[in-house]
Amino acid sequence: MEDQDRNTDWARAAIRIAGAIAVALAFSISVYALLEVTRSSVVTFSFLLVLPVAVGAFVSFVADPLGTRRFKSYLWIPFWLMLAVVAASLLVLHEGVICILMLLPIWAPLMLAGSLATWRIRKSLDAPKTYCSALLALPLLAMQVEPSVPLPQDRMTVTRSIVVPGSPEAIWPLLEGIPDVRPDEGRWNFTQDVIGVPRPQGARLIGKGIGAIRTARWGNRVSFSEVIDEWQQGERIGWRFVFGDTDGWRYTDRHLLPDGPNLHIERGGYRIEPLDRGHSRVTLHTTYRMATPVNGYAALWGEVFLGDLEENLLGLVDQRARQLESR
Repeated sequence: MEDQDRNTDWARAAIRIAGAIAVALAFSISVYALLEVTRSSVVTFSFLLVLPVAVGAFVSFVADPLGTRRFKSYLWIPFWLMLAVVAASLLVLHEGVICILMLLPIWAPLMLAGSLATWRIRKSLDAPKTYCSALLALPLLAMQVEPSVPLPQDRMTVTRSIVVPGSPEAIWPLLEGIPDVRPDEGRWNFTQDVIGVPRPQGARLIGKGIGAIRTARWGNRVSFSEVIDEWQQGERIGWRFVFGDTDGWRYTDRHLLPDGPNLHIERGGYRIEPLDRGHSRVTLHTTYRMATPVNGYAALWGEVFLGDLEENLLGLVDQRARQLESR
């Protein structure tokens, strides 16, 4: 009889948790849709920072209506809630892997913070309906305030370098562009081989010197131009990016377009320096501007994603330089 009662209590608790998570997901998707319509971006204070705290606190409160569950339960609820958020992001919102990866380290601790806040004040609350309503109203109130609070803007540069065989004069044509990149060339990396960001297929320089245009083709029909605005033959080449058709980038993640409101990739270029014993150091840099509520955190991912792309391109230069050296 005691085991039956325990099983009944567990089943009721599971139903309450599932129901609370369903309500929280429905509310979160509604906030998401509202931001998409009114702000054209979900990279906001209310969505990134306020919403996860609110839904974490809400689900934990509803899951323990009598305030009798142990502290450990409040630690597990954000975990199940985060799994539900990931599933909804993939199946309902069709979000890209990059967006989900970047969201997890922000939302998970904030959901936990909301859950622990509820645990701490749970037994002192006399008006549960008022508390739940206030939690769900909090992100909506934040949405009304944040248009008057501009997002911080920062400009960051990601740089990678490699030592390759050959003199600067011999390697320079590779920096102007490699038009025929094979699928097996370049380096394995997390961003392109695990997440699925397209790999380069070729780049061709049209013209010479300042004002020339470097056209780049990547997988998934991604293409863009690089207008040369820095040119020192055998030493450095630099450009500003021009992104026309961004449909291919939307396949990877529509919220992180290379010329969107929260991310704008501005400049790039190579620098080459002669070294001893017939080697050269090739350095690739990419400069971008970002406007998010969490620029410091976003910059860490910028180092990962752009760093991977740069290391792949430098690996390609290294492979081609070694082929030239062996001839």
